[in-house]
Amino acid sequence: MTTRPVIALLTDFGLTDHYVGAMKGVVAGICPEAALIDITHDIPAQDVRTAAFELDSSWRYFPPGTVILAVVDPGVGTERRAIGARIDGRFFVGPDNGLFDLVVQAQPPAEAVELANSRYARGMVSRTFEGRDRFAPAAAWLARGTPLAEFGARIDLTPRLSWPTPTVSEAGVSGEVSHVDRFGNLITNIGRRLWPAVLDIGDVRIGDHSPARLVRTYAEAGEGELVALFGSTERLEVAVSGGSAAARLGVGSGAPVRVTRRA
Repeated sequence: MTTRPVIALLTDFGLTDHYVGAMKGVVAGICPEAALIDITHDIPAQDVRTAAFELDSSWRYFPPGTVILAVVDPGVGTERRAIGARIDGRFFVGPDNGLFDLVVQAQPPAEAVELANSRYARGMVSRTFEGRDRFAPAAAWLARGTPLAEFGARIDLTPRLSWPTPTVSEAGVSGEVSHVDRFGNLITNIGRRLWPAVLDIGDVRIGDHSPARLVRTYAEAGEGELVALFGSTERLEVAVSGGSAAARLGVGSGAPVRVTRRA
């Protein structure tokens, strides 16, 4: 059985306008057999950091060979590079603006190129919609099996944005809130790997707020209780059972988080 190529899309375009549909139309004209999967199109407008977080939280779950087409591009039409990369058996296409920073930090690219070959772009490339005219065609040609090297010269990818990392001490770990999801859960940059076991954690505090009780699942919490747990991204998060931790505590991305070891 022949496996259909997969193209996964992540943008800040929303679904009210024609933008996502136009990109899919371009892909269909080049690689009609591709299965198109939407990661999300609800990234806040021009929010590269949130896009990078969502991409890092999702890319590993796509099969090898998937082309991930990500377009959150406040610098569209400028001299920022358009890039393609092969990372852990998947292909990534999009702007070189920090969108792929977390993926690259987790798994260095096996190969990366600048998308410069006009053969793999539409004839007229709009300065305001490269997602349609440059990135979507490149993703479709990659899905058809075009070697990455044909798109342009090899380049090195380096982080474009500053990404705070947790600091570890004898007393515990200091970090910050990296992301607030639609449920109001405060997802931190503190990963499970920083402890040999969940039970080593004592207090979890965000700013000066009362500590959150550590649980293993949301169901262990009482209604309205503030709790901490390792979520599906393997990062520590603070939540309110049946409510929003972000609204309860009045904090968001960048809020300091302090975790102490159990005495």
